[in-house]
Amino acid sequence: MTSKVFGYARVSTADQNEGRQIEALKEAGVDERFIFIDKTSGKDFNRDEYKVLIRALREGDTLIIKSIDRLGRNYNEIIDQWKTITKEIKANIKVLDLPLLDTSTKAQDLTGTLISDIVLQLLSYVAETERLNIRQRQAEGIRLAKEGGKHLGRPRAEFPPNFDTVYQSWKREEITAKTAMEKLDLKRTTFYKLVKIKETD
Repeated sequence: MTSKVFGYARVSTADQNEGRQIEALKEAGVDERFIFIDKTSGKDFNRDEYKVLIRALREGDTLIIKSIDRLGRNYNEIIDQWKTITKEIKANIKVLDLPLLDTSTKAQDLTGTLISDIVLQLLSYVAETERLNIRQRQAEGIRLAKEGGKHLGRPRAEFPPNFDTVYQSWKREEITAKTAMEKLDLKRTTFYKLVKIKETD
């Protein structure tokens, strides 16, 4: 049976353009009929075209992708997919952006396959570590901002200068809520939001 060459492209959102990936795959020798395209996040593998691709791959076939993150953005998922394709299906993978990740030209070379596996694990680990570091830095920044008394999120509501006077009159039932809103020039939702803030301070 003649082996086939497949290509896979993915963009994270429907409005992103997959043209550059497709062009690179075609230049690498992939027939456009065998290019599978998903427009969805790489956070999981609930991707229709990817699932069809995996079912189509056979032993000896080659899958070409533009970059390793097309397989996903999670260390464990990338490793799992790599193993599924190269070890279980026994197909080859060629990553255009990283020539070292190319099992198609080293199918019979145990050393070459080992190098590809090591490089893959190293790159995936580095990518995952960087993601965790970014989250840690974000959390640290939020903590420091809170400790420094900096307000995070939406700007705090501004109290009109005469709010206390009008508020007290309203609380003593000297005026209605509607009159209080008119005096303060506030909408209903804003008035009650400020009242809630006032009463929880």
